Amino acid sequence: MALRLALIVVVIVGLAGMAVLGVLALAPPPPPPSMAAAPAAPVRVSLLVAERAVQAGTLLKPEDLAARDIASADMPLGGLRDSPEARIELIGAMVRRTLAPGDVLRLDAVLRPGESGFLAAVLAPGMRAVTVGVDAVTGAAGLIWPGDRVDVILTQAFEENDIAPARRVAGETVLPAARVIAVDRHLVQGMQPGAVGDSLRESNRTVTIEVTPEQATRVAVATRLGRLSLALRAAGTPMEERVEQRPVWGGDVSGAFAPAGTAATAAAAGAGARIRVFGGPGRVEEIQFR
Repeated sequence: MALRLALIVVVIVGLAGMAVLGVLALAPPPPPPSMAAAPAAPVRVSLLVAERAVQAGTLLKPEDLAARDIASADMPLGGLRDSPEARIELIGAMVRRTLAPGDVLRLDAVLRPGESGFLAAVLAPGMRAVTVGVDAVTGAAGLIWPGDRVDVILTQAFEENDIAPARRVAGETVLPAARVIAVDRHLVQGMQPGAVGDSLRESNRTVTIEVTPEQATRVAVATRLGRLSLALRAAGTPMEERVEQRPVWGGDVSGAFAPAGTAATAAAAGAGARIRVFGGPGRVEEIQFR
């Protein structure tokens, strides 16, 4: 009896063990141990810096600006983030102190057009600021920037009937090598106003130049006489380079103003007379008189 009871207990224990093993086999495997989350990449920003050396008092141009990629945590105090809008605001700004290549452009390092004291700081002692109205053609199609040197050219048209056609249009340089200190860029030609970056491609409407008191008077008179155009000077052109300031007339530019038949008459006159001299059999000599 005891033996039978022992066998029953063994069978029950075996069945229980098999049941436990079956349950364990059917159970899903435990999840893998969780890995530590990777640290987030630092946020990067683009910082405006000087592309090249810029002397104090210089008016910034597009080629003076560059960008440097840095971590946002390293953003210097007063530094400017690079964006089309930020670059537009800096074009024409005066540098307060000399910048080396790669130096950070800070708010306190520049004086921007429109800020209090800008013109007074930009003008040389004894000089004046004069604004000239221009368009896409006379303003060099928007390619003139603060700091450039330009020649101011006056073009006049005379309508009187008693004036010879060749003398009805004249042009002359009234002011050579004037320094541009400000450019008004409010009109965008051929583009929708307000688009990002458009102002870098817009056409000039007014240009402010630095002149002496006497030159300011000349420019004021010239604006009443005719149309003013600006001729951009190459960088490094000597200030003392002589510019021919005599008037250039329409007849000096185009031969269409010459009277009809003038060219033919001149050609005929230049041909001269010809004679043939017969010096005997087989000897003929032609002589042309000029």
